[in-house]
Amino acid sequence: MTPRTKEQNEDIRLRRLAQIRKAAADVFLNKGPLLEIRDVAAQAGLGYGTVYHYYSNKGDLLHDLLWDALDRAGGWLKAPLKVPLEAQRRAPLEAPAGGHFSVAAAADTGDPESADSRSGSRDTDAAAELGPAAAAGVRLLQLWAEDPALYLLYKLAGEGFAPLPEARQALLSAAFRREVLAPLAALMETGHAADGAAAPGGSAAEPLYRLQRAEMLLAALSGCASLSLRRGQLYEEAGDIVRFLKL
Repeated sequence: MTPRTKEQNEDIRLRRLAQIRKAAADVFLNKGPLLEIRDVAAQAGLGYGTVYHYYSNKGDLLHDLLWDALDRAGGWLKAPLKVPLEAQRRAPLEAPAGGHFSVAAAADTGDPESADSRSGSRDTDAAAELGPAAAAGVRLLQLWAEDPALYLLYKLAGEGFAPLPEARQALLSAAFRREVLAPLAALMETGHAADGAAAPGGSAAEPLYRLQRAEMLLAALSGCASLSLRRGQLYEEAGDIVRFLKL
């Protein structure tokens, strides 16, 4: 039997890690911090020893799952990464000097094949009529339906990543604020300015105010999405949730 090449072994390792993390996200949605490695192994259809080989404790598994999800978290807003996420795991984060985020309508992002197959959905059509914030909300909910690990990232971000140790909480919170909250706040500000509204407390309070609004929006979306996600109807009900929240 021909030995596997180094490249083949690496491909197997990456596919196994993805399988384990996907299973962990599914289990965590149902069991929360009570998740155990044996639960993940059962969900993934793998032996306990196989999963334990990659993750000897659930803290490391959740930590890697969340960072892996963060790599995909800003795609719906097309926010460029200022620092490689792998480097952010190991060093304190600093806000990029003079950096800014370019924000695009979420209806134009995502997997082209998936978008084409669902281009006629009422949710997408409704979101386009409701403006960029609503379109972003619908697309985000649909991404959560397709990728529960992303939902878990946003949900735990609203809780300050409480299941993780404090040092890991700080790193993830800083990265999430920069890669997700800042561009989302910019997108929301577009509609906010169009309404002629101003942030309370003057210009000095505006940046914090915008971030707080973005945090509240994501908290509302994750709360409303929970029931639909558990019963497997989040994709179909995304437009209804956005209309309910009046984005």
